[in-house]
This record gives sequence, C-alpha cells and structure tokens, in this order.
Amino acid sequence: MMPHRHRQRRRFVSCTVIAAALGLAGTQSFAATATGNSKPKPWNVRHQAEIGHRHAKLARSGQFNGLIAPGLTAGGGEDGGDEAENSAEATAQFTEARTAPGVIAPGAYGAAWQQIQSMRHTPGAWNHVTKRPYNADDPRYRDVNSNSSGGAGQVTGRITGIAADDQGYVYAGGANGGVFRSRTGGGQWQPIADQLPSLSTGTLALDGSQRLWYATGESNTGATSFVGTGIYVLNDPHHGTFRPGNRVGGAELESTVIHALRFAGDRVWAATSRGVWSHSAAKLSEPWKLEFAPNPDYLPGGSKAGDPSAPYKNIANDIAVDPKDPSRVLLAVGWRGGDTYNGLYAKQDGRWQRAGALGDLPTSSDDVGNVTFAAAADGSRLYAIDQSPKQLSSNPDSGLKGVYVSKNGSPFGPWTTIADYTKLKASGSALQSAGYQPGIQSWYNQFLQVDPTNADHLYLGLEEVFETKNGGNTWTTPGPYWNFPFPCWNIDPAKQTGDCFPTTHSDQHAVGIGSYHGKPWVYAGNDGGIYRRPLNGAVDSAGHAKDWQSLNDGTIDTLQYYSVGVGRDRQYGGVSVSGGLQDNGQSILRGRDKIMGSNFGGDGADTIVDPANGCNIAAEYVYLDMWVTQNCGVNNGAWSTDPTKATEYEVAPPDKDLGGKGARFIAPIAADAKNAATWIAGGRHVWVQTKGFAIRSGKEWTSAFDLGEGHVATAVASSGGTVYAGWCGPCDSQGFTRGIAVGKADGTGWHQLGLPIDGTVPNRYISGFEVDPANADHVFVAVNGFSRKWTEGPGAGTGHVFESTNGGADWKDISANLPDVPTDTVKLLPNGGLTLGTDLAVFYRAPGSHEWQVLGDGLPTTAVLQLRPGPDGNLYAATHGRGIWSFNPHSLKARKH
Repeated sequence: MMPHRHRQRRRFVSCTVIAAALGLAGTQSFAATATGNSKPKPWNVRHQAEIGHRHAKLARSGQFNGLIAPGLTAGGGEDGGDEAENSAEATAQFTEARTAPGVIAPGAYGAAWQQIQSMRHTPGAWNHVTKRPYNADDPRYRDVNSNSSGGAGQVTGRITGIAADDQGYVYAGGANGGVFRSRTGGGQWQPIADQLPSLSTGTLALDGSQRLWYATGESNTGATSFVGTGIYVLNDPHHGTFRPGNRVGGAELESTVIHALRFAGDRVWAATSRGVWSHSAAKLSEPWKLEFAPNPDYLPGGSKAGDPSAPYKNIANDIAVDPKDPSRVLLAVGWRGGDTYNGLYAKQDGRWQRAGALGDLPTSSDDVGNVTFAAAADGSRLYAIDQSPKQLSSNPDSGLKGVYVSKNGSPFGPWTTIADYTKLKASGSALQSAGYQPGIQSWYNQFLQVDPTNADHLYLGLEEVFETKNGGNTWTTPGPYWNFPFPCWNIDPAKQTGDCFPTTHSDQHAVGIGSYHGKPWVYAGNDGGIYRRPLNGAVDSAGHAKDWQSLNDGTIDTLQYYSVGVGRDRQYGGVSVSGGLQDNGQSILRGRDKIMGSNFGGDGADTIVDPANGCNIAAEYVYLDMWVTQNCGVNNGAWSTDPTKATEYEVAPPDKDLGGKGARFIAPIAADAKNAATWIAGGRHVWVQTKGFAIRSGKEWTSAFDLGEGHVATAVASSGGTVYAGWCGPCDSQGFTRGIAVGKADGTGWHQLGLPIDGTVPNRYISGFEVDPANADHVFVAVNGFSRKWTEGPGAGTGHVFESTNGGADWKDISANLPDVPTDTVKLLPNGGLTLGTDLAVFYRAPGSHEWQVLGDGLPTTAVLQLRPGPDGNLYAATHGRGIWSFNPHSLKARKH
C-alpha cells in the first residue's frame, strides 16, 4: 500500500477530522514538523504523514478475500478509532463489488474459468504495453507529489511468494500475476504459471526434492486479494511450466487462500482460510486431508456455511513442526481481528487442543492473531512473529505483540521474546519518524527467514526489513521504509536518492535465500516487487543496507492497475499511457520511453487523459482527491520541496473532504464523450466542471445531483451532456442497495431509475457504463459480482451486461453465453462491437451478433478493471495484476462473425 498523499495524522498537524464511519480527511499542512524536528521539512513531513493514512486503510476491517463479515470492525483508542473506520471502508471497496448482496459459494471463479476454456477466441493478439522497467525514483517527475528519491528504485506490483535454490534459480509469485522464474539469480524473468485458472499467489516453496509448490489464493487478507484454485507442483521448475494437471489432490482447496506450506516427514501441511490440511508429498492425486478446523459447522456443506461470518471462522496462519519428531505439530490459528477460537493448537490424546504454558509466546485468543514461524536449517532454533488482535484494536501505533525464539527448535518451547515494536523502532526504522511504530500493519506485513548457515542470523519483514545476527539481542533496519526522514536524503536529481543508499519498497510479504555463482543472496518481496542483497551484506552507520538491488527489470510485470488513460504524445510522437496503481502511484509511459516513470505518489485510482495531448492528466488519489497536470508532471527545474513550485494542482470536488462518506475509496471520474472539457466526478453527489484541464481549484465543481444520504457513486459516464451515475448504499452484503440516476450535466432533468431488486438489472454492484455516441438514450451497463447461482443475497439476479434504448426506462439482459464472472467495465468499439472487461478475461460481441467470444489471445488470466480506447485506434486494458495491455481492433476484420 503506497503512502497516501497529503493525508496527515492528527498528532502532527491540525486536521479537521470527519468522524464518520467511512473516512478520515483533514486539511494539509506542508509546514508541519515532526516531533523533535525544530526546522520545518515540508518534503519529509508530507511523506511521513502519508504513512498514517496508508497504514490505516486496511488495518482493522471485517473484510476477507471476497467475503465480508459484518460486525468485525475493531474499535480503537485515540486516533485508532478514526483509522479503523477509514480502514474498514478502504478494505471493503474492492471485494464488496464482487460479493454484495450476499456470501459467494465456493467454486464460482473455477466454474467461470472452465467455461472460458471452451469459448471461441476472436482473431488478434494482445500487446503487453508495460513490459518494461518502472522507475519510482525517476528524477524527471521529482517533486512533492511523487515519491521520487524515496529509494525504492524500479518497482512492480505486490510479490507474495518467493523461492530460491543454490543454482541461481529464483521464483517470484505476484499477488494476482502468477509465477515468474529467473535463471540468473533474479532478473530476466519468465512467466511459468499463465496456463493455470488462478494467478493469485499465496506462497511458493521448494521441497527436499527441489520440486516447486505453488499455493494459490493470496493470503494477505487485503482489499485486492483473490481466492485460488488449490496447490500445484512442478517437478522440474528449472525448465517446466505449471499446468492445470499439476494440481495436488482434488477440489478440496478451491476458493481458499493459503497462508503457508510446511513439509514434515513424508507429508506437506497447508494453513488455509478453511483450516489446516495435509497431504502425502509422494502420492499427489489423493485428496487433501482436513487435519483441523476450529469451527467445522462454518465450512462448505456445514450447517452454518451460509452465515456471513463463515469466512472468518476457520483461518489458519502457519504450522510449526518439531524437527526431532514430525508428529509433534503446532498450529497457529485465528482471524487477525480477533475471535474466540484464536490460539495455538497441538494434538493431545488424538485430538487438537489449545496449547498453553509455552513461555513468552502468547497463547490467549486476544493475543494470537497473524503468526509466522521460521525454522533454522539445523533445527536448533525456531522463530515466530505474533500480531495481537487486542493491540490492533487498542494501540494506534502498532499491532505487533512480539518476535520470539525457541532456542531448542521445538514448537513447544520454551519461547523467549527477542523483540517488540519498541525495540525495533530504535534500530534505524524510518517509520517512527511519522509517529508510527514497526508492526502498525503486522496483520498484513510479515515474513521471517533464518540464514541456513547461521541459526542466530534472522531476517524479519514488517513494513520494513529488519535483521539480527545475534539471535535477537540487537537489530538493524537494512530495509527502511524510505529515505525521506534521514539526514542523507536530498532532492538533488543528480544523486538519485541524495546521499542515501537505495532501499526496498515498503510492506514486506515474502522472503527467500538462494545462491548464484556460489554467492548467497536474500530476496525480499513486497508491495513494490522483489529485491535482493548479499546474505551478509554491508550497512552504513545507521544500520541501513548499502547493497539492495531491485530485480524489477521490466520482464516481471505484476503491476496492479485500477485505471488507464491514453493521449497523443505531442513532443515525442506516438501515445502517452498513464494509469493509477495500487501502492505504486501513477505511472506514465511516453512515446519514446524505454522506462516508465511515476509522476504522482500514493495509491493511484481513476484517471482522465486528454486523447489529443497525453501530458494533460487528471490523476485521482483516493476519495476523489484529484490532481491535474498539463506537462505530464515533469519537474519544472526548481528541484524544490516547496509545494507551490510543483507542476500539479489539487482540484478535488468537495465530497473529498467527507472521506468515505462522500466518495468511494476508488471513486469514478470521467470526461464527457463529446465535450472533453466537461468532467463528471462521482461521490455522494454527481459533480460537474466545464474547464477541463484548465481547472485549478476544487471550488470550480458544481453539484448536478445529490444521490442521497448514504449513497456513493460506483460508476459515471457522460455523452453530450447526458449523465449516468450508478451508486450503492449500503454497499456491503448487509442490506446492499444499488441504483442508477440519470440527468443533465447542467443539473436539469435528474431522476432515479426504477430498479427494484427483483427487476431485470440485478441488485448487484453497478461497475460501468457505456453510452452510444450516436444516441445518449442508448446505454450499456456492466454489473459486477456473481449471479444468484453463487450468491445467496436478495435480488442477486442473473446476467452481467444490460442494454437500454430509452435512457434506462427499460433494460434487456444481453449476457447470453457470457461466463458468470464479475464484470468490471464495458466499452463500444468504433465498428459497433461491444467489449467487456471481467475478472478473468476480456470478451467481445460483434455487431449484429448475440454471442460473446474471448477477445484475442495472449492476455493473462487476471482482472481487467478498465478498458479505454486510445487515439491510436487501439483498445487499452488496465489489469489488476499484470500491467497494461493493448489490442488492435482492426484484427477483428480477419473473420466475419
């Protein structure tokens, strides 16, 4: 989760906090100074303060991988309560579009994927636009609205699994991008899992025979995590690629997320969102065995499987095995936000029971949350991280309970505390400079790795990378959050990161150790991709590493886009492609660029780009916080930390100040299809401004329509002054309601369409519109989520795309042979054909046809959140896991339909 621009925490600046259930917003103050700093440092403070909003956004919600449980949002102390409210809204945004109005039955994605395999494809192939390096420190765009010079260097999307061997082979798994292989110790990556039905990575592991195990279903329980389709094994990972036939067992682990794989004797153990399972490591075709589920009634087929809290009732996080006796196993079980079943479990008298009296390692349900174990290669040490639900709900600074060691290697201890957040903060952490402590996001950020040659040498991943070489007596921070708080930092572009050394991107998820040409390396995977350094690397006087290398060379693209915009590049020719990204700001790729740059930091969201001039860009941050540039965001030569000298302007509509109550976390914005100077922004209100990219203030927006108390826009579109706005409220599975409002940009003629929950358009999330440029009353609407076959909520209905020829008074379901899969975006092509972007593929319906085909070949199986036409005639797809792709519609002429 990339730091959020201009979000200040109350202890550092004077903020006006809207104490609403859906947001935290405040006035920005670039002149504020951090505690203990007598001299104002606007650049540093601006970036440091972003951490607060960033770590709040997912921390304490009751959302879990596509299934939303009510009533699980924790409270908080001072500051913590507001952050909890904000995080609940942010976390739910992505998944509630796919789940409301009810709980989704297992197997929904798998069934859709199977149907896609039998569908025809149109002619033509997709082109991978963003298969090139993305430099987060690009000096061209260095100012207070980017994170350039922070030290992360070349980045890609979230990496959630890493495995490495002693022959230079490294394997990296993207959050929703599949597995990539390097034969050179990192870099020159090749995708090796693109034939699988799920590219969502839980974890990767090499067994004793050097087979590669791929557990699908991202385990981070974050806002954009997807469930998987089980566990796959590749016998020859040096040369092979994963195929559906490589799956271990049957369908037992479909629609789960998998936190950890552990090998014990002749069995492999899996910690999943539906309990702990085991399987023979040799006989791969037999079913998985359920070893332990604390609440079996909530499993699929159980008497309480339909309960909205079911996804939270059997979460397992990790497994520790006694190296001297593989039959002695300790299970770490529990939901990060807390539940009565949380705890550590061991088998006694033939059944699993709570373990107790393990020394310092907590065993009580309120202190056992997300747990990670790591064992020394020789079995002499076992380490653990524990995140505490009690701290998560009450401590605004950190959710980390502690880091522990069992000095005899046994899971049953005795365990000794070797670190807590107060100890780690003194080790060179950058996080503390903003008033937060290590482990503020330990429910989301955890890894542990023991040096295979030194049991006292440990790498620890939280928001930052920590290291101890003496078993935890002392710690350093070789991978600080970023470089802005440190005296070595300087904005000077000639120095790239000032006098600081490069660091990793923040938010750590995966780790591995391997060798290349006899030299051992440690690999760290985080929200910015994969990095490496020598296993026993060098540090400066502050304990920060001198030797991190980014391995995000452009051949690995796991970027998670929310949006894409394309315009002509007047300076260099061709087109300029921009897009908003989860945790990696706003990217820009100009006509002659070999490397992408980032001109806005923070989370990127929706985007408007002038088709006639790709340097005219409106980039949304979150909650409608919009910024405009008319020079691509290029630094004007001032190289100043003064925000008034930047080349971007904040132009947020007033709903931005209400946070989540006024707008969705990723709120919709659009330009009128016939009048590019008219923009529509959707929050609680439908906002309109008519100055296009010449806008300079949020005061220049006018409210065309109030969608109503508790309603927020989910999609907007406008053509010739006719505006369509889809909304929800409530937006989660509890009482979900949706609607469509139609009116004129000048504020006249507005009315709500009659959409009863038992009507033609299902009671599901309205995700996109497309208005016929020849007739504004002819409109298409895309509907997210799954149909009632999979959804138990009221009014779920059927279908995913609907058409109206009378301005929405009547609708016709035109889904025909479409798979039942969440649909995100709809777009007309110039030839009159219709395209749909979904969570698994892009589909095409030819003019005059009623049937759908898969559009082209070569697009990975990942979510396509937005389709946009480019001035070059190509169709661009923003995927949430594999970057941006383009398709030339002229290839469709190769076959008559």
